Amino acid sequence: MQLKLRCERIALMTTPTTPTAAVTSGAFHVEIRTSIEIDASPETVWGVLTNTAAYPEWNSFIVEWTGDRALGARQNVLLQPAGGKPQRFRPRIVALDEGRELVWLGRLGIPGLLDGRHRFVVEPLAGGRTRLRHEETLAGALVPALRRLLTETTPTGFERMNRELTARAEAKAA
Repeated sequence: MQLKLRCERIALMTTPTTPTAAVTSGAFHVEIRTSIEIDASPETVWGVLTNTAAYPEWNSFIVEWTGDRALGARQNVLLQPAGGKPQRFRPRIVALDEGRELVWLGRLGIPGLLDGRHRFVVEPLAGGRTRLRHEETLAGALVPALRRLLTETTPTGFERMNRELTARAEAKAA
């Protein structure tokens, strides 16, 4: 017998720049999908997203990110969850479409304990606007123990970063 758990949290978009979030959860996996529409070009949004040296100036969620932006490159990332302890990890870039998509895979310890595939996608919209999709799929044996962190705290951090990135990109575009 297989036990399958499912919970969802969806925030509906009220204005174009309000982030949306959807979280789905199974026994050993969590998917977080957020997006936000930004009044700036895809090039501006990509520039803000990938200028990780400037993150301490504006990003209260990913407070540090260093490493070469190249397929297979190891990154050094420091997350600051709201009200939580900083978390440092060293993901590897597993997909890169310059100007459009960046995906990293991070692992806690050995594969299968807690694996996170983090994805940023920059999509052009009409009128020189952009949609940023900020997503993560987490899977592994630790998901049940970390479920609250993964389904509540982490999506809140994604949404916070999305709003901060929007403000930065729109200020640059002005």
